[in-house]
Amino acid sequence: MAPNLETVLVDVDENRVATITLNRPEQLNAWNAQLNADLDSAMLWAEGSEDVRAIVLTGAGRCFCAGADLAGGGDTFSGRRESDGREERTSSVYPFQLKTPVIAAINGHAVGVGATYTLACDVRVAATDAKIAFVFVRRGMLPELASHAILPRVVGMSNAAELLFTGKAITGTQAADIGLVSSAVAVEEVLSVARDLATDIAVNSAPVSVAMAKRLLWEGMSLSVDEMQQREHAPFAWAGDQPDAREGIESFLEKRTPDWKLSAARDFPEELF
Repeated sequence: MAPNLETVLVDVDENRVATITLNRPEQLNAWNAQLNADLDSAMLWAEGSEDVRAIVLTGAGRCFCAGADLAGGGDTFSGRRESDGREERTSSVYPFQLKTPVIAAINGHAVGVGATYTLACDVRVAATDAKIAFVFVRRGMLPELASHAILPRVVGMSNAAELLFTGKAITGTQAADIGLVSSAVAVEEVLSVARDLATDIAVNSAPVSVAMAKRLLWEGMSLSVDEMQQREHAPFAWAGDQPDAREGIESFLEKRTPDWKLSAARDFPEELF
């Protein structure tokens, strides 16, 4: 059963797609400690559930996430050098750490952590008029969640520098033009487009194969081409001996929907990674 949380909603459909919704609409889904804890709980639950093969992350109301909750005023970001601040950071669960693919459905403005958290997702779909801004430097702060490594790989060094150094907002359409999001669609279509992609993955792609591909994709951030070629060898050989390799071929030849046997939550070969 999906968890019952204070600031995050979790729903799983018949295709094993979990929709996780930031649910502080009156505060524009501004990020606070409770939302952080609830989102961690939701992501960990989905990651460990055999009923979930893909995750869609979105926001309730007209915003995806307006950034950090600034109710603390000028002290909002202070005290992070203390030991409790370090523990808070290391306890968080980030989408790139999961085996389950995560698709961000950016239904409205994504600012600050609302932008960096989606950058840590595997795929992003945005509303054409959504404003996306890595606004940290305009608040005397610094972008986080590995955005200095991820963003230039996604949009190129020059575009990344402009976005990170100015903190300016761009629209979903502009984000699609530079590759920050995969597509920009009308706001009323964002969730359905993201869910369609998640369903395609959940139904037609072998769960453990997807999980291994995701692990290798993110590991590739710090590996050379030669290192990655070596890294792929053992997982590729292992996959060829699994029942899903047979099922993938037989379902293709028989022109039917595959019936995958392996579960990423249960059968992922950690020993190969």
